[in-house]
Amino acid sequence: MVTRLAGRGGGTAITGMIARKVDPHILDELVRVAGVPVIAITGSNGKTTTARFTAALLRGEGIGVRHNSAGANLVQGVTSLAVSSADLRGNIPEGVLVAEVDEGALAVVAPETLPRALLVTDLFRDQLDRFGEIYAVAEAIEAVAMGLPEDAALIVNADDPMVATLAEKRPGRRVTFGFNLKRSTDQITRAADTIRCPRCQADLKYRYVYLSHMGDYHCPACGYARPKLDVAVTSLEVAGLDKTLCEIKTPSGKLSLEIPQSGVHIAYDVAAAIAILVGLGVPLDHAAESLAEVGPAFGRLEKIDADGKTIILAFAKNPTSYNTTLRALATEGEPHQLLIAASNTVVDGEDFGWLWDVDFESMAPKVDRVIVSGTRADELANRLHYAGVPVSKMQIVEERRAALTEAFALMPPGARLVVLSGYTPLIELRNDMRRRGWTGRYWAV
Repeated sequence: MVTRLAGRGGGTAITGMIARKVDPHILDELVRVAGVPVIAITGSNGKTTTARFTAALLRGEGIGVRHNSAGANLVQGVTSLAVSSADLRGNIPEGVLVAEVDEGALAVVAPETLPRALLVTDLFRDQLDRFGEIYAVAEAIEAVAMGLPEDAALIVNADDPMVATLAEKRPGRRVTFGFNLKRSTDQITRAADTIRCPRCQADLKYRYVYLSHMGDYHCPACGYARPKLDVAVTSLEVAGLDKTLCEIKTPSGKLSLEIPQSGVHIAYDVAAAIAILVGLGVPLDHAAESLAEVGPAFGRLEKIDADGKTIILAFAKNPTSYNTTLRALATEGEPHQLLIAASNTVVDGEDFGWLWDVDFESMAPKVDRVIVSGTRADELANRLHYAGVPVSKMQIVEERRAALTEAFALMPPGARLVVLSGYTPLIELRNDMRRRGWTGRYWAV
């Protein structure tokens, strides 16, 4: 609360930091020992949005939910969730904790919470200086999954070859989700990661590609193929930046959904959330109504009214999140006016070599003006130059607040400013927008 009043952040993790210093076992005592049911959501992309969908679905079925909605997903953030949920006697009210968990924190969080359900969204290269290659991340997640009790549900994205094979020999409930479309919605590019068979390492063959390396695949060498889907997206239409229409087949029937968010990735996140409820045996009687009310989390193609002008705030942290966001923006011919920011903090990652795997080339012809900002502005500008954005259309303004001022001033009447940003500059820019009276606190979205 103090950090919020001081304007220094949401304070979504500081409670947990202090609590763990006072009692290093507090998360274990509040959750595992007390038997509080926890749903843990991990993976490279989609954690925040999937957690929001999961919370909405559970509430729609009359189940009490508390979750780290602001995305504080390290061990301190999950501890804050538990501490803030507890009463003065240290009891957490009846209901479920929905915990978005950073891949690197899962090995600490899982033993202290003993999740009733663990969902793995996908695995992509992300912050290699923190995690190492995705094979190391997969091994760490598999170790956690194998340690879950038999009555816990493991939910995996079957369209992701590496995720599909996680903890295959684990006894207990296993639920798969993915797409069952008779068309591709993407193609294999240089940004694709796991396109080799997870069993024999031969190149996979794809019948359909849905998102980066995710799709309907098989191995011609050893015969391995995508597992059978328990929850499947059977119809999909992305309507501009505001809506995704889809049909999802579940063991109990088909759901027709209209989600007030945009993108192929949104359909994956929805299917993942539905698969969690399937794994827990929770009905989906009110799913359509519940999901129809879930707007974008902060920075996920979030639209902000800025003194009569529109700003689209888009969080992007790795090649796949960038390419997915650019594809969604392209449905409305964006971006024309662009502010792009990246910083090499510990939180954001220090290695930006992956910028060369982002498909900036598809964006370049549309750009009328781009302001480049952040501590890696020079590297970003160099990448955009090689992608085909003329130097005459670029301007480097490293300081984020000054960059926003310049980008906003250059917006022609009727234009929209697209802000593409990593995590730290995203918070900085959004806080500046709040100070200008354009939006509220990011943790309240």
